[in-house]
Amino acid sequence: VRVTPGFVAILTVELHFPDAASLKEKRHFVRSAKDNLRNKFGASVAEVDHHDLWQRAALTVACVARSAREAEDLAAGAERWLASGDWTLVRCDRLLVSPGDEE
Repeated sequence: VRVTPGFVAILTVELHFPDAASLKEKRHFVRSAKDNLRNKFGASVAEVDHHDLWQRAALTVACVARSAREAEDLAAGAERWLASGDWTLVRCDRLLVSPGDEE
């Protein structure tokens, strides 16, 4: 029996926090973004770069779904949400993959 592997939409984003005056304030914004992405979109989120900078963060966001359309819709919603936050969305790259494509 072949199992359909599903799809993963991966966002790589750069965020700028103009109101952050310390690493502690930046962590507040990053924690809020990560928690909201998890709760609203069921995403897995990791801060992947700019750990020591007060006003920048790079996040990788993964949205998993049964169909390509569902994964793309989740990623698009996450990108829209990130663009409307208390920060500036500087860059967003999107990739759609299916683990079954490698067979």
